Amino acid sequence: MEMEVERVGNSLKRKVEALDSAPPEAEPMDTDSVSISREYQLKVYEVAMKRNTIAMLDYGAGKSMISTMMIKEIGRTLKSKDSQRKLIAFLVPTVHLVHQQFKEIQSQTDLLVGQYYGALGVDVWNAETWEREINNLDVLVMTPQILLDALRKACICFEVFGFIVLDECHRASGNHPYAKIMKEFYHKAPVKPKIFGMTASPVVGKDSNQQMGELESLLDSQVFTLDGRVEVELEQYVSSAKSVCRFYDPSPIDLDIKGKLESAMSKFNAVLLELEKSLPRQHTEIDNGWKMLKDRMSSNNSNIIFCFENLGLLCTYEAVKVCMESSPMVKEECEVFKESFVQYEKFLSEVLSIIEGALEHKDPQNVKGGLGSLATGQISPKLLELLEIFRSFGKDTELVCIIFVERIIAAQVIERLMKKTNDFSHLNISYSTGSSSSVGVGSLSSKGQLDIIESFRDAKVTLLFSTDLEEGIDVSKCSCVIRFDLPKTVRSHIQSRGQARHKDYHYITMLERGNTKQLDDMLSIARSESSGIDTAIKRESTDSPLKACNTKEVASYVVESTGASVNADSSISLVHRYCQTLPLHNSVSPKPTFEFSTEGNLHRCKLTLPPDASFQTLTGPAAGTPNASKKLACLDACKKLHLMGGLNDRLLPLKRGSFPKKDSTLISVLPSKKVPLPEKDSTLKSETKPTKAKGVTPGAGTTKRKELHGSVRTRLLSGTWGDKLGDVTFHAYKMDFACNIAEQKYSSFVLLLESELADDVGNMEVDLYLLSKFVKASVSSCGQMPLNAQQVAKAKCFQQLIFNGLYGKLFVKSSESRKFIFETDELSWDPSHMYLLLPLESKDIDTVRPVIDWTGIHSAVSTIEFMKKNALLNLQQRETVDEDTSLHMCEEGTEMNSDTIHLADRSATIEELKEMVVVAIHTGRIYSIVDIVEGTSGFTPFEGGCDASYSSFADYYHKKYGIVLKHPQQSLLLLKQSHNSHNLLVDFRKEERDSSEKDGYGAVETKPQQRAHMPPELLVGTDISTYILKPFYLFPSVMQRLETLMLASQLREEISNRAGCCSIPSSLILEALTTQRCNESFSMERLELLGDSLLKYAVSCHLFLKHPEMCEGQLTFNRTRIISNSALHKFGTDRKLQEYIRDFPFEPRRWTAPGQHSIWPSPCDHQLDTREVPLDDRFFTENAVKLGKTCDRGHRWLASKTISDCVEALIGAYYVGGGLAAAVSFMKWLGIEADFDHSLVEDAIRTASLYCHAPKAKDIDALESKLGYNFSTKGLLLEAITHAAQTEGGVHYSYERLEFLGDAVLDILVTRHLYESHSKVDPGLLTDMRSASVNNDNFALSAVRRNLHPHLQRVSSLLKDQISEFVSLVSTMSTSALTPDIKGPKVLGDLVESIAGAVLIDSKLDLDEVWRVFKPILSPLVTPEKLELAPSRELTELCDSLGYFIKEHYLTESDLVHARLKLQLETVLLNGHGSGPTSKAAKGMAALQLLQKLESRGIRSSKRPKHDSDSEPPLLPKQERDVDSSGTECSSQKADVPVIPQIETKKGGPRNSLYALCKKLQWPMPSFETTETKSRTALTFGDMTSFCSFESRISLTIPDSGKLELSGEARGDKKSSYDTAAIAMLRELERRERIRIGE
Repeated sequence: MEMEVERVGNSLKRKVEALDSAPPEAEPMDTDSVSISREYQLKVYEVAMKRNTIAMLDYGAGKSMISTMMIKEIGRTLKSKDSQRKLIAFLVPTVHLVHQQFKEIQSQTDLLVGQYYGALGVDVWNAETWEREINNLDVLVMTPQILLDALRKACICFEVFGFIVLDECHRASGNHPYAKIMKEFYHKAPVKPKIFGMTASPVVGKDSNQQMGELESLLDSQVFTLDGRVEVELEQYVSSAKSVCRFYDPSPIDLDIKGKLESAMSKFNAVLLELEKSLPRQHTEIDNGWKMLKDRMSSNNSNIIFCFENLGLLCTYEAVKVCMESSPMVKEECEVFKESFVQYEKFLSEVLSIIEGALEHKDPQNVKGGLGSLATGQISPKLLELLEIFRSFGKDTELVCIIFVERIIAAQVIERLMKKTNDFSHLNISYSTGSSSSVGVGSLSSKGQLDIIESFRDAKVTLLFSTDLEEGIDVSKCSCVIRFDLPKTVRSHIQSRGQARHKDYHYITMLERGNTKQLDDMLSIARSESSGIDTAIKRESTDSPLKACNTKEVASYVVESTGASVNADSSISLVHRYCQTLPLHNSVSPKPTFEFSTEGNLHRCKLTLPPDASFQTLTGPAAGTPNASKKLACLDACKKLHLMGGLNDRLLPLKRGSFPKKDSTLISVLPSKKVPLPEKDSTLKSETKPTKAKGVTPGAGTTKRKELHGSVRTRLLSGTWGDKLGDVTFHAYKMDFACNIAEQKYSSFVLLLESELADDVGNMEVDLYLLSKFVKASVSSCGQMPLNAQQVAKAKCFQQLIFNGLYGKLFVKSSESRKFIFETDELSWDPSHMYLLLPLESKDIDTVRPVIDWTGIHSAVSTIEFMKKNALLNLQQRETVDEDTSLHMCEEGTEMNSDTIHLADRSATIEELKEMVVVAIHTGRIYSIVDIVEGTSGFTPFEGGCDASYSSFADYYHKKYGIVLKHPQQSLLLLKQSHNSHNLLVDFRKEERDSSEKDGYGAVETKPQQRAHMPPELLVGTDISTYILKPFYLFPSVMQRLETLMLASQLREEISNRAGCCSIPSSLILEALTTQRCNESFSMERLELLGDSLLKYAVSCHLFLKHPEMCEGQLTFNRTRIISNSALHKFGTDRKLQEYIRDFPFEPRRWTAPGQHSIWPSPCDHQLDTREVPLDDRFFTENAVKLGKTCDRGHRWLASKTISDCVEALIGAYYVGGGLAAAVSFMKWLGIEADFDHSLVEDAIRTASLYCHAPKAKDIDALESKLGYNFSTKGLLLEAITHAAQTEGGVHYSYERLEFLGDAVLDILVTRHLYESHSKVDPGLLTDMRSASVNNDNFALSAVRRNLHPHLQRVSSLLKDQISEFVSLVSTMSTSALTPDIKGPKVLGDLVESIAGAVLIDSKLDLDEVWRVFKPILSPLVTPEKLELAPSRELTELCDSLGYFIKEHYLTESDLVHARLKLQLETVLLNGHGSGPTSKAAKGMAALQLLQKLESRGIRSSKRPKHDSDSEPPLLPKQERDVDSSGTECSSQKADVPVIPQIETKKGGPRNSLYALCKKLQWPMPSFETTETKSRTALTFGDMTSFCSFESRISLTIPDSGKLELSGEARGDKKSSYDTAAIAMLRELERRERIRIGE
């Protein structure tokens, strides 16, 4: 209450304590992190902290420092409050200042700061997005329009702010957003934030007292400036200018030349008037274009005269050249426009000849006498004086200067002149068009201006000509300011004077001798400046109360549900914004029109909206002025549009014609809660304090955004039988293996599960690809199988022994000693992963009830028991072993027999040893016996003498393990070593061939696998044969496929519980869940393509039927909202589909069977205790992460778009497996509305039946005959052929709604046809085929070839001309596709689509009937053999595959773009030339020419369709032939030796350096061939050890120099060997002086 009383007493006293109801005790200001403050800044700070203040200080006085001090102190106070959180808003008028102030606050405070401006897309953010932003921030730095829009949309509540800073606050007047914010929100707020304004001068003219009073009243603040005493201190810190006046003589005017120029202009204006009479009447678009053209030409003429009168002939010459160079391209089809440009070019040429005739020399360097004689008419005295100023500084002075001119053309031409003058070659000169310059000749883009300003701030640009410079820009290195043209206002004078911040800078004003008006104007400005300061000091000292701000009530409309508002002042812009979102037609402009009528002294406005608007006309209430009546009419229109759905509840128009790039309008489908990222997060290691700098995070459903997700467990693999003591009944599934080599036998196995599998999962086949053979694995259900407790225990032992022996370790380390794994706790069985794989008897058995081979299982149990007692676990080196240590596994009295072999646990005959599986007693490794090596024994030299330190096998085991062989005389056994499991689901031989061809690497030469030799007594024998062991190498791949099918079946069951459609094959669902990254023979891409089209069709149909009131734009917007990637991402994550997605290749070594101990763990470092990952910003990133790979807790990173793609693929799977009904049911399960209500179809037919078609009956009959379809409702066909060019005879329908529907219909029909007809085609090629079939150009061609275009109704003359021209082009075409420089008129493509939509409705949604009608129309349909890619893409892909590089050059002349492509082959440099209206079209034509040249040399893309044998490619124009040259570009002259950066030593660095060099020099890519060598002992390569050695040979072709081949050094992995070869090549090139390598 205390605050309220004080507020009434004096509105200024807004102390920081009053920002909350519980003021804290005053604390001293903390300036530790803020730069040291000066005394005068502290004084301003103290005043501003006590009351709302407008700080009036000169540029360079540190106003930003004061605001930062306040923000830090107030921010700390606001954060310490326990009540409602308050924010700080820092408003600046320009984007550049947003960046500048953002960095300042961020570096000087510990507050969380965000920056916002239009280019970030924030103007389409919704309330939820803004809420997530402000919940994580303390300070918002933004342009005022962004805040105003957010407040009006009620996305931000004004009460959330506790402190607002307004930089350059003098702008707060009229309709500026500063003024709007204060009037509409601040003065109406019950609790107002603290205000701090900053300006160098709040006044413009003479009446400073009134202007200050109005500003103070509006900002609810009082101006404060420094008095004379404090200004003495200010002068110590703020640079004071050395003000100088430079005088020049008046410019003489050559009346003869001026007369010639005016005569030429008059003649041209007369021609222009004649051309204007030929323009089509009542054509809004053409009228607007003509007006813009005339304004542009008039502006150019004015600039030429200005330069002639003020700058001289040389600058006038340059001005004409500027006008000629910036002449706009003729895009209009109207002949009058084209002729006007021709005449204008003639006019400029005539003017140029007039100037050239008067010029003594065009080049200032050629004028005799240097600068001194340039004043003789060549340049004006004023410009001469400016040049003399620059000369006076000398070449040794470090000059950084800004020159203010009145016009952009002056900045341009003076810059050009000075760059041509050697006297100023030491200066870096540029120009800026200023922040308020309109678009025109010489105007720069915002980015271009910012780049130039940054270069000027860094002194890279030393001389800058500018019309003005943004207020508040810090240019600390500027040492001189020159006013070439005088300032118009006090503020302009102060602003320009304040740009220089360098000590003792110069401020030079240029005045004309004898011009008393200029002197009076400057004196007036000086008096006004002084008066403003005096007024401010006087007002501050009187402490008079402020006048109340005039905030008269303005008519407004408020949406009750959201608080969003629009008033009469903002209603006009909102109506225009709404119209801009309506569909744009060639002849119908989406703009509102206004008609005014008078009723006595009052005025009324009639508003008419475009045809596609929610309503057409509205007459507003009466008002005193036409403008007021216009505002009120627009306000009523906004209200009506909101009620009709044209504006949403935030009063935002629905985007219809174009959409934000990042689906910003769909942010509402994202999670609403935003949790800030921790400063240190192991999952986002490259993030550095993300809470300090706020950017726009990539949206959901984008590839750039990566998300951490969990993975679902396969429920069918779980079991509760692990600890049961009684009998267990399993569901049994037999596994058979058939090899393409008949001699290769595999034992059959049985899979025992607690759960029953679906039929299509439990009965399946899978192909397995081994090194030199092929195996087909078959799984079939064989009923139930009971096991007693003892059998279960033995089965578990068997499984544990084999899987751990093959893929894990039987001996594990425990407390620095080895233990047998069966004597540890490592073999726990996870209830979520429980099954048994047991061998079956190989005799003739009943396939329905298979018999388990218990012999091998019992033997495994016996082996385990033997190993527990006799395993050599703690073997030591020979030096510590007693001499009598020996193996005594067999009885001492056993006699040696040549037919008997003594193993560690048994004696066996040679016959019994064949195909036996054995276990090494000292290593725990499993082997299979291949043969007995006759003539060998323990005394045989070890490995043939490979290692000199061991004299024999006996010596080796004695020294290495301390084992003394009991039977050293026994022959050694030849053993086949067990090996790691491999991914057998992929034909790696084909993959390797494809990869080698793609990467340019040769195939790897491999040596045969080495066998092991071992004394028999070190091996424990088993009754398990190799036939039983061999399937274990297949199990990881077989079970991987089976487990993924179980997962697909699990998802299918979950969907069917709510949506039905359980008949979809699990293999289809698995395909939809599998990405290309998995390297499987199938992936989701084909189904995704189909699902994308089906989704589009289903949603289009639903919207078309359910919303007959919606125009095409509204339908398109709503469809995009539903089917966008961000929306699909939300649908998918709501159903947790992300947990089912497979996005990483199968890793066999990480696969484990139940009871197997993993030796390849992948620990979780995601700081999560659960398998499921919440949808939280903490787990989103755009940094590079390893996609798809799961940790041991099941977490993995996915690209956000992958989830959207999976949704589409599943839709496609349900469509293929169950038809349209199944796909729609699945969409409903997702939450997508896609009903096909046939009663709505009847309604649509009934509406169309009312259209009168009688006058067009003959036309309709003729069209039906061409289509081969008779419409039941002729009105549908009439609607389909009626263009929306204009309304006539009360007709208010057009083809646009049907076009919207037909677009989707043809998309799904063509896609379905391609999917079914080309089942083996690569998904990428299928996408290209669809793109080639479903596009406007193809449909336009079909319309012309089937002669449909004459039936278009209500087409404007302009469209008719376009159609006629296209028809003429098609009639002369020799190929089936358009060349890149030709585009089909959109209206023809629309016609085909709308007719398709009409047939669909008339046939009551019979897709097959539509396809029957349109398949002939669209024929010939594209095939893989006939597919023609865009030439530029085809050339790029061809060169990528061959290892060639292309260089591109572009030149724009008049309305044409010219492209030149250079392609270096081994012996010739090919050139391609092309022209077109756009760079894309020009590049396409140049690429087409290069493709023809390559084809003539026998180089042809595999995707390029073959021409007929008797046809030849078209001849090239003469000027474009014979331009190829042998060798390289530099073959005729010595080129500079290129310097490359120092070679990076990290993996891939040398190759990248070599590739970059090849690209730069256009050398073909190098190729590699690698040889692999395997070793039984570990090899050391630096810090790496490996049992394999790779050595690569590199081959590089240098044009004109032949082929260079070198070998690299051996390395432990293939890619490292590539790097050594690349280094060798780079060093050799350096030795040959072809390159230089940087230090």
